[in-house]
Amino acid sequence: MGRESTQALKARLEKIIAGLRQTYPEAHCELVHANPLQLLIATILSAQCTDKQVNIVTADLFKKYKTAADFANADPAQFENDVKRIGLYRNKAKNIQACCRELVEKYGGNVPQSMEELIELAGVGRKTANVVLGNAFNINCGVVVDTHVARLSYRLGLTRETSPEKIEQVLVKLVPQPEWTLFSHLLIWHGRRRCFARNPDCPNCEIRPLCPRIGLPKLVV
Repeated sequence: MGRESTQALKARLEKIIAGLRQTYPEAHCELVHANPLQLLIATILSAQCTDKQVNIVTADLFKKYKTAADFANADPAQFENDVKRIGLYRNKAKNIQACCRELVEKYGGNVPQSMEELIELAGVGRKTANVVLGNAFNINCGVVVDTHVARLSYRLGLTRETSPEKIEQVLVKLVPQPEWTLFSHLLIWHGRRRCFARNPDCPNCEIRPLCPRIGLPKLVV
């Protein structure tokens, strides 16, 4: 696949999205949550950790702590113990409690619905804010760029950028805004189920004709 014009790239991406939508019609956020606060907490915990592991921990965590005040007022040592199965749990526990104190003090315990307000909270960066806005409030403010989205964006030839911030800047110009949240889910699901970091299942890939396989050896079929 040679050098593409922006128009050609957008046309190919439209077909990629259509193919992935057909393949994963149920694509959604796999962090189990019942409300915006739970999603915020789960997303903070998910940094450098699998959703599966986070869901195991939050199954009990969300039964014990119901409100932002519950998290904020928890004994720090006990709260660390509650999340100790998560990587970097000490720092994450500290951030969650600080974040929830801010929620109580500034927002009456509610999760704010703007990027500007969310990224001011402890432990919350743009990725976490995009997850919460898109999945808890149906607000397409940006594209979530996790390791799967970054890897597949490069492999699919959508961008050569490597930092999440720059990758997002490219993707928001290519993907229609109403599909920003879903687009991330589609790439994440494909990255977890077919387009693995090592040994991707290219022979059975549903969008193989649309993929230049950047960074991979020539496919022999």
